[in-house]
Amino acid sequence: MKALIIGGGIGGLVTALEFHRAGIEAHVFESVGDVRPLGVGVNLQPHCVRCLDELGVMDALLDLGVATEEQTFFNNKGQFIRVEPRGLKAGYGWPQISINRGELQIALLDIARERLGAGHIHLGYHLIDFDAPANESVTARFIDRAAGAVLPDARGDLLIGADGIHSRVRETFYPDEGPAKWNGALIYRATTETAPFLGGKSQFMVGGKQTVIGYPMSRSHADRGRSLTNWAARFFIDPARGFPREDWNRRGHIDDFLPLYADWIFDWMNFPELFKGAEAIFEFPMVDRDPLPHWTHGRATLLGDAAHPMYPLGSNGASQAILDAREICRALTRELTIDEALSVYEKDRLPKTAEIVRQNRAGGPERIVTMVETRAPFGFTNIDDVMPRAEIESIMNSYKQISGADIARKGQ
Repeated sequence: MKALIIGGGIGGLVTALEFHRAGIEAHVFESVGDVRPLGVGVNLQPHCVRCLDELGVMDALLDLGVATEEQTFFNNKGQFIRVEPRGLKAGYGWPQISINRGELQIALLDIARERLGAGHIHLGYHLIDFDAPANESVTARFIDRAAGAVLPDARGDLLIGADGIHSRVRETFYPDEGPAKWNGALIYRATTETAPFLGGKSQFMVGGKQTVIGYPMSRSHADRGRSLTNWAARFFIDPARGFPREDWNRRGHIDDFLPLYADWIFDWMNFPELFKGAEAIFEFPMVDRDPLPHWTHGRATLLGDAAHPMYPLGSNGASQAILDAREICRALTRELTIDEALSVYEKDRLPKTAEIVRQNRAGGPERIVTMVETRAPFGFTNIDDVMPRAEIESIMNSYKQISGADIARKGQ
Protein backbone atom coordinates (compact mmCIF):
# COMPACT_ATOMS: atom_id res chain seq x y z
CA MET A 1 0.00 0.00 0.00
CA LYS A 2 1.32 3.44 -0.95
CA ALA A 3 -0.02 6.65 0.58
CA LEU A 4 0.42 10.16 -0.80
CA ILE A 5 0.37 12.66 2.08
CA ILE A 6 -0.20 16.25 1.01
CA GLY A 7 1.35 18.58 3.57
CA GLY A 8 4.52 18.33 5.62
CA GLY A 9 3.23 19.95 8.79
CA ILE A 10 2.74 18.24 12.13
CA GLY A 11 -0.24 16.15 11.06
CA GLY A 12 1.27 15.04 7.76
CA LEU A 13 4.64 14.08 9.26
CA VAL A 14 3.14 12.15 12.18
CA THR A 15 0.89 10.32 9.71
CA ALA A 16 3.97 9.37 7.68
CA LEU A 17 5.71 8.07 10.81
CA GLU A 18 2.62 6.09 11.83
CA PHE A 19 2.40 4.56 8.35
CA HIS A 20 6.08 3.69 8.27
CA ARG A 21 5.82 1.89 11.60
CA ALA A 22 2.83 -0.06 10.26
CA GLY A 23 4.61 -1.05 7.04
CA ILE A 24 2.66 1.31 4.78
CA GLU A 25 4.75 3.12 2.17
CA ALA A 26 4.32 6.85 2.71
CA HIS A 27 5.38 9.83 0.62
CA VAL A 28 5.07 13.39 1.94
CA PHE A 29 4.60 16.31 -0.45
CA GLU A 30 5.19 19.75 1.07
CA SER A 31 4.52 22.94 -0.88
CA VAL A 32 7.33 24.86 0.79
CA GLY A 33 10.77 24.18 -0.67
CA ASP A 34 12.78 25.26 2.37
CA VAL A 35 11.19 24.34 5.71
CA ARG A 36 12.48 26.60 8.46
CA PRO A 37 11.78 26.59 12.21
CA LEU A 38 9.33 29.49 12.04
CA GLY A 39 6.28 30.19 14.13
CA VAL A 40 5.43 30.47 17.77
CA GLY A 41 4.33 27.97 20.40
CA VAL A 42 2.08 24.93 20.42
CA ASN A 43 0.88 22.66 23.20
CA LEU A 44 0.81 18.90 22.79
CA GLN A 45 -1.73 17.32 25.14
CA PRO A 46 -1.00 14.05 26.99
CA HIS A 47 -3.34 11.99 24.81
CA CYS A 48 -1.38 12.92 21.69
CA VAL A 49 2.00 12.75 23.44
CA ARG A 50 1.08 9.14 24.14
CA CYS A 51 1.00 8.59 20.36
CA LEU A 52 4.35 10.33 19.96
CA ASP A 53 5.84 8.20 22.72
CA GLU A 54 4.66 5.04 20.96
CA LEU A 55 6.38 6.34 17.81
CA GLY A 56 9.61 6.83 19.77
CA VAL A 57 9.81 10.61 19.31
CA MET A 58 8.64 11.96 22.68
CA ASP A 59 12.10 12.19 24.26
CA ALA A 60 13.44 14.18 21.32
CA LEU A 61 10.62 16.69 21.77
CA LEU A 62 11.16 16.93 25.53
CA ASP A 63 14.75 17.91 24.75
CA LEU A 64 13.33 20.94 22.92
CA GLY A 65 10.22 21.92 24.86
CA VAL A 66 8.88 22.19 28.40
CA ALA A 67 6.80 19.62 30.26
CA THR A 68 4.02 21.94 31.42
CA GLU A 69 2.73 21.19 34.91
CA GLU A 70 -0.22 23.54 35.40
CA GLN A 71 -2.55 26.06 33.81
CA THR A 72 -3.38 29.07 35.95
CA PHE A 73 -6.36 31.38 35.42
CA PHE A 74 -6.61 35.05 36.46
CA ASN A 75 -9.13 37.81 35.81
CA ASN A 76 -8.17 41.07 34.13
CA LYS A 77 -7.31 42.58 37.52
CA GLY A 78 -4.73 39.87 38.13
CA GLN A 79 -6.88 38.10 40.72
CA PHE A 80 -6.35 34.34 40.95
CA ILE A 81 -9.27 32.19 39.75
CA ARG A 82 -8.07 28.63 39.40
CA VAL A 83 -5.03 26.41 38.91
CA GLU A 84 -5.46 23.25 36.85
CA PRO A 85 -2.77 20.54 37.00
CA ARG A 86 -1.52 19.46 33.56
CA GLY A 87 0.26 16.45 32.16
CA LEU A 88 1.98 14.19 34.65
CA LYS A 89 0.96 16.47 37.53
CA ALA A 90 -2.68 15.83 36.64
CA GLY A 91 -2.26 12.06 36.83
CA TYR A 92 -1.79 11.38 33.14
CA GLY A 93 0.68 8.79 31.99
CA TRP A 94 2.32 11.28 29.61
CA PRO A 95 3.34 14.95 29.89
CA GLN A 96 1.91 17.99 28.20
CA ILE A 97 4.68 19.45 26.04
CA SER A 98 4.87 23.18 25.24
CA ILE A 99 7.18 23.67 22.29
CA ASN A 100 8.02 25.98 19.40
CA ARG A 101 5.89 24.87 16.44
CA GLY A 102 8.71 25.38 13.94
CA GLU A 103 11.22 23.39 16.00
CA LEU A 104 8.63 20.63 16.39
CA GLN A 105 8.11 20.49 12.62
CA ILE A 106 11.85 20.40 11.90
CA ALA A 107 12.38 17.64 14.48
CA LEU A 108 9.60 15.53 12.97
CA LEU A 109 10.90 16.22 9.46
CA ASP A 110 14.40 15.05 10.38
CA ILE A 111 13.03 11.89 12.01
CA ALA A 112 10.83 11.20 8.97
CA ARG A 113 13.78 11.59 6.60
CA GLU A 114 15.83 9.20 8.70
CA ARG A 115 13.14 6.54 8.98
CA LEU A 116 11.35 6.76 5.64
CA GLY A 117 14.36 7.81 3.58
CA ALA A 118 15.00 11.19 2.02
CA GLY A 119 13.42 10.01 -1.23
CA HIS A 120 10.03 9.82 0.49
CA ILE A 121 10.03 13.50 1.54
CA HIS A 122 9.30 15.84 -1.38
CA LEU A 123 9.77 19.56 -0.67
CA GLY A 124 8.66 22.26 -3.07
CA TYR A 125 5.78 20.11 -4.37
CA HIS A 126 2.65 22.24 -4.54
CA LEU A 127 -0.51 20.24 -5.30
CA ILE A 128 -2.46 21.39 -8.35
CA ASP A 129 -5.07 18.67 -8.63
CA PHE A 130 -5.58 14.93 -8.25
CA ASP A 131 -7.73 11.97 -9.23
CA ALA A 132 -8.81 9.61 -6.48
CA PRO A 133 -11.77 7.48 -7.60
CA ALA A 134 -13.12 4.77 -5.30
CA ASN A 135 -11.55 1.32 -5.65
CA GLU A 136 -8.79 2.64 -7.91
CA SER A 137 -5.31 4.12 -7.59
CA VAL A 138 -4.79 7.86 -7.11
CA THR A 139 -2.78 10.36 -9.15
CA ALA A 140 -1.57 13.73 -7.86
CA ARG A 141 -0.14 16.54 -9.99
CA PHE A 142 2.28 19.18 -8.72
CA ILE A 143 4.20 22.30 -9.63
CA ASP A 144 7.24 24.01 -8.13
CA ARG A 145 5.75 27.42 -7.39
CA ALA A 146 9.15 29.06 -6.91
CA ALA A 147 10.44 27.96 -10.30
CA GLY A 148 7.10 27.82 -12.08
CA ALA A 149 7.94 24.30 -13.29
CA VAL A 150 5.68 21.29 -13.67
CA LEU A 151 6.84 18.38 -11.48
CA PRO A 152 6.37 14.65 -12.06
CA ASP A 153 3.00 13.15 -11.16
CA ALA A 154 2.78 10.91 -8.10
CA ARG A 155 0.70 7.73 -8.00
CA GLY A 156 -0.42 5.68 -5.04
CA ASP A 157 -3.29 3.82 -3.43
CA LEU A 158 -4.74 6.69 -1.38
CA LEU A 159 -4.27 10.42 -0.85
CA ILE A 160 -4.44 12.28 2.47
CA GLY A 161 -4.95 16.03 2.52
CA ALA A 162 -3.01 17.30 5.54
CA ASP A 163 -2.44 20.68 3.91
CA GLY A 164 -3.85 23.04 6.50
CA ILE A 165 -6.72 25.48 6.79
CA HIS A 166 -6.25 26.64 3.17
CA SER A 167 -6.23 23.03 1.97
CA ARG A 168 -6.14 22.47 -1.76
CA VAL A 169 -7.57 18.99 -1.21
CA ARG A 170 -10.52 20.34 0.78
CA GLU A 171 -11.09 23.07 -1.82
CA THR A 172 -11.27 20.39 -4.50
CA PHE A 173 -13.98 18.58 -2.54
CA TYR A 174 -15.90 21.75 -1.63
CA PRO A 175 -15.09 24.45 -4.21
CA ASP A 176 -17.92 26.73 -3.06
CA GLU A 177 -17.08 26.70 0.65
CA GLY A 178 -15.49 30.13 0.64
CA PRO A 179 -13.01 31.65 3.08
CA ALA A 180 -12.50 30.66 6.69
CA LYS A 181 -15.01 32.05 9.19
CA TRP A 182 -13.89 34.95 11.37
CA ASN A 183 -15.53 35.88 14.66
CA GLY A 184 -14.02 39.37 14.90
CA ALA A 185 -11.15 38.43 17.20
CA LEU A 186 -7.56 39.34 16.42
CA ILE A 187 -4.66 37.50 18.01
CA TYR A 188 -1.22 39.06 18.33
CA ARG A 189 1.41 36.39 18.94
CA ALA A 190 5.11 36.48 19.72
CA THR A 191 7.83 35.13 21.98
CA THR A 192 9.78 37.06 24.59
CA GLU A 193 12.65 35.96 26.79
CA THR A 194 11.70 36.59 30.41
CA ALA A 195 12.51 35.51 33.92
CA PRO A 196 10.68 32.31 34.95
CA PHE A 197 7.18 32.94 36.30
CA LEU A 198 4.64 30.99 38.36
CA GLY A 199 7.08 28.20 39.13
CA GLY A 200 8.62 28.01 35.65
CA LYS A 201 6.32 25.36 34.12
CA SER A 202 2.96 27.10 34.16
CA GLN A 203 0.63 28.04 31.33
CA PHE A 204 -1.43 31.14 32.14
CA MET A 205 -4.78 32.49 30.97
CA VAL A 206 -5.53 36.07 31.99
CA GLY A 207 -8.42 38.38 31.19
CA GLY A 208 -12.00 38.10 30.05
CA LYS A 209 -13.28 39.62 26.83
CA GLN A 210 -9.67 40.52 26.07
CA THR A 211 -7.15 37.93 27.12
CA VAL A 212 -3.52 36.90 27.16
CA ILE A 213 -2.42 33.29 27.21
CA GLY A 214 1.22 32.26 27.55
CA TYR A 215 3.68 29.60 28.59
CA PRO A 216 7.41 28.77 28.57
CA MET A 217 8.34 26.57 25.60
CA SER A 218 12.12 26.13 25.52
CA ARG A 219 14.09 23.62 27.54
CA SER A 220 17.41 25.27 26.66
CA HIS A 221 16.20 28.55 28.13
CA ALA A 222 14.86 26.79 31.22
CA ASP A 223 18.19 25.00 31.72
CA ARG A 224 19.94 28.35 32.04
CA GLY A 225 17.33 29.86 34.35
CA ARG A 226 15.30 31.79 31.78
CA SER A 227 11.96 31.42 30.01
CA LEU A 228 11.30 31.73 26.31
CA THR A 229 7.70 32.79 26.82
CA ASN A 230 5.18 32.25 24.05
CA TRP A 231 2.27 34.68 24.38
CA ALA A 232 -0.92 35.50 22.52
CA ALA A 233 -3.02 38.62 23.15
CA ARG A 234 -6.62 38.38 21.91
CA PHE A 235 -9.34 41.01 21.63
CA PHE A 236 -12.36 41.68 19.42
CA ILE A 237 -12.98 44.30 16.76
CA ASP A 238 -15.87 44.90 14.38
CA PRO A 239 -15.93 41.80 12.10
CA ALA A 240 -17.41 43.93 9.32
CA ARG A 241 -13.87 45.18 8.72
CA GLY A 242 -12.99 41.75 7.34
CA PHE A 243 -9.48 40.43 6.89
CA PRO A 244 -7.54 40.00 3.65
CA ARG A 245 -6.45 36.43 2.98
CA GLU A 246 -3.00 37.50 1.86
CA ASP A 247 -2.43 39.07 5.30
CA TRP A 248 -3.16 35.80 7.06
CA ASN A 249 0.10 35.85 9.01
CA ARG A 250 1.34 39.40 8.84
CA ARG A 251 3.60 41.45 11.05
CA GLY A 252 1.65 43.12 13.82
CA HIS A 253 2.24 46.52 15.37
CA ILE A 254 2.46 46.79 19.14
CA ASP A 255 0.64 50.14 19.12
CA ASP A 256 -2.47 48.37 17.79
CA PHE A 257 -3.01 46.51 21.07
CA LEU A 258 -0.63 47.73 23.79
CA PRO A 259 -3.02 50.43 25.09
CA LEU A 260 -5.62 47.73 25.85
CA TYR A 261 -3.24 46.14 28.33
CA ALA A 262 -1.50 49.23 29.72
CA ASP A 263 -2.55 48.55 33.33
CA TRP A 264 -1.90 44.80 33.26
CA ILE A 265 1.04 44.98 35.64
CA PHE A 266 0.87 42.16 38.19
CA ASP A 267 3.32 40.87 40.76
CA TRP A 268 4.27 37.89 38.57
CA MET A 269 4.13 39.49 35.10
CA ASN A 270 4.38 42.98 33.61
CA PHE A 271 2.44 42.53 30.39
CA PRO A 272 3.38 45.83 28.68
CA GLU A 273 7.04 44.92 29.19
CA LEU A 274 6.37 41.37 27.96
CA PHE A 275 4.94 42.74 24.72
CA LYS A 276 7.71 45.30 24.26
CA GLY A 277 10.37 42.61 24.66
CA ALA A 278 9.29 40.65 21.58
CA GLU A 279 11.54 40.79 18.51
CA ALA A 280 8.68 40.19 16.08
CA ILE A 281 4.91 40.24 16.59
CA PHE A 282 2.47 38.55 14.22
CA GLU A 283 -1.22 39.22 13.73
CA PHE A 284 -3.70 36.42 13.11
CA PRO A 285 -7.45 36.54 12.63
CA MET A 286 -9.15 33.99 14.91
CA VAL A 287 -10.84 31.74 12.37
CA ASP A 288 -12.21 28.27 11.85
CA ARG A 289 -14.46 26.48 9.38
CA ASP A 290 -17.82 24.77 9.71
CA PRO A 291 -17.65 20.99 10.22
CA LEU A 292 -18.01 19.13 6.93
CA PRO A 293 -20.55 16.43 6.11
CA HIS A 294 -17.76 14.20 4.76
CA TRP A 295 -13.96 14.19 4.69
CA THR A 296 -13.57 11.23 2.34
CA HIS A 297 -14.24 11.26 -1.40
CA GLY A 298 -13.14 8.14 -3.22
CA ARG A 299 -9.59 7.24 -2.23
CA ALA A 300 -8.85 10.71 -0.77
CA THR A 301 -9.54 12.06 2.71
CA LEU A 302 -8.67 14.98 4.99
CA LEU A 303 -6.66 15.21 8.20
CA GLY A 304 -5.74 17.87 10.77
CA ASP A 305 -6.51 21.51 10.00
CA ALA A 306 -7.58 20.57 6.49
CA ALA A 307 -10.37 18.50 8.04
CA HIS A 308 -11.29 20.44 11.18
CA PRO A 309 -9.68 23.87 11.62
CA MET A 310 -10.67 25.20 15.02
CA TYR A 311 -10.20 28.25 17.19
CA PRO A 312 -6.89 28.08 19.09
CA LEU A 313 -8.59 27.37 22.41
CA GLY A 314 -8.08 24.36 24.64
CA SER A 315 -4.64 23.71 23.10
CA ASN A 316 -6.08 21.07 20.80
CA GLY A 317 -5.32 21.87 17.15
CA ALA A 318 -2.06 19.97 16.78
CA SER A 319 -3.14 17.32 19.26
CA GLN A 320 -6.24 16.43 17.24
CA ALA A 321 -4.18 16.17 14.04
CA ILE A 322 -1.93 13.63 15.77
CA LEU A 323 -4.97 11.65 16.93
CA ASP A 324 -6.22 11.69 13.32
CA ALA A 325 -2.90 10.19 12.22
CA ARG A 326 -3.15 7.39 14.75
CA GLU A 327 -6.75 6.52 13.84
CA ILE A 328 -6.31 6.51 10.08
CA CYS A 329 -3.31 4.21 10.47
CA ARG A 330 -5.27 1.89 12.75
CA ALA A 331 -8.11 1.69 10.25
CA LEU A 332 -5.80 0.95 7.33
CA THR A 333 -4.03 -1.86 9.17
CA ARG A 334 -7.24 -3.73 9.98
CA GLU A 335 -8.65 -6.42 7.73
CA LEU A 336 -10.43 -3.87 5.57
CA THR A 337 -10.26 -2.56 2.04
CA ILE A 338 -8.78 0.92 1.67
CA ASP A 339 -12.21 2.35 0.93
CA GLU A 340 -13.69 0.68 4.02
CA ALA A 341 -10.81 1.90 6.18
CA LEU A 342 -11.25 5.51 5.09
CA SER A 343 -14.94 5.25 5.95
CA VAL A 344 -14.13 3.84 9.40
CA TYR A 345 -11.62 6.65 10.01
CA GLU A 346 -14.11 9.33 9.03
CA LYS A 347 -16.93 7.89 11.14
CA ASP A 348 -14.64 7.84 14.18
CA ARG A 349 -12.91 11.19 13.89
CA LEU A 350 -15.33 13.54 12.11
CA PRO A 351 -18.01 13.75 14.86
CA LYS A 352 -15.42 14.01 17.63
CA THR A 353 -13.56 16.90 16.06
CA ALA A 354 -16.79 18.62 14.97
CA GLU A 355 -17.83 18.75 18.62
CA ILE A 356 -14.48 20.31 19.59
CA VAL A 357 -14.97 22.96 16.88
CA ARG A 358 -18.38 23.76 18.39
CA GLN A 359 -17.03 23.81 21.95
CA ASN A 360 -14.20 26.13 20.95
CA ARG A 361 -16.69 28.50 19.36
CA ALA A 362 -18.36 28.64 22.79
CA GLY A 363 -15.01 29.62 24.34
CA GLY A 364 -13.50 26.25 25.17
CA PRO A 365 -12.33 25.69 28.75
CA GLU A 366 -10.82 29.19 28.78
CA ARG A 367 -14.34 30.65 28.80
CA ILE A 368 -14.25 30.61 32.59
CA VAL A 369 -12.30 33.92 32.59
CA THR A 370 -14.96 35.55 30.40
CA MET A 371 -17.70 34.21 32.66
CA VAL A 372 -15.91 35.59 35.72
CA GLU A 373 -15.53 39.02 34.11
CA THR A 374 -19.21 39.07 33.14
CA ARG A 375 -20.30 38.21 36.66
CA ALA A 376 -17.73 40.36 38.49
CA PRO A 377 -16.50 43.11 36.12
CA PHE A 378 -14.85 45.06 38.95
CA GLY A 379 -13.16 42.08 40.57
CA PHE A 380 -14.14 39.87 43.48
CA THR A 381 -13.38 39.12 47.08
CA ASN A 382 -14.06 35.38 46.95
CA ILE A 383 -14.03 33.52 43.63
CA ASP A 384 -16.40 30.89 45.01
CA ASP A 385 -19.08 33.58 45.30
CA VAL A 386 -18.66 34.37 41.60
CA MET A 387 -18.03 30.94 40.10
CA PRO A 388 -18.20 27.91 42.40
CA ARG A 389 -15.46 25.31 42.17
CA ALA A 390 -17.94 22.64 41.03
CA GLU A 391 -19.00 24.78 38.03
CA ILE A 392 -15.40 25.32 36.96
CA GLU A 393 -14.58 21.62 37.32
CA SER A 394 -17.64 20.68 35.29
CA ILE A 395 -16.48 22.89 32.40
CA MET A 396 -12.94 21.52 32.57
CA ASN A 397 -13.93 17.87 32.82
CA SER A 398 -16.50 18.12 30.05
CA TYR A 399 -13.90 19.52 27.64
CA LYS A 400 -11.39 16.82 28.57
CA GLN A 401 -13.92 14.13 27.70
CA ILE A 402 -14.88 15.78 24.42
CA SER A 403 -11.24 16.25 23.35
CA GLY A 404 -10.28 12.67 24.25
CA ALA A 405 -7.85 13.61 27.03
CA ASP A 406 -9.22 10.85 29.27
CA ILE A 407 -7.50 8.18 27.12
CA ALA A 408 -4.10 9.23 28.48
CA ARG A 409 -4.80 8.43 32.12
CA LYS A 410 -2.33 6.16 33.87
CA GLY A 411 -3.08 2.48 33.35
CA GLN A 412 -5.14 3.04 30.17
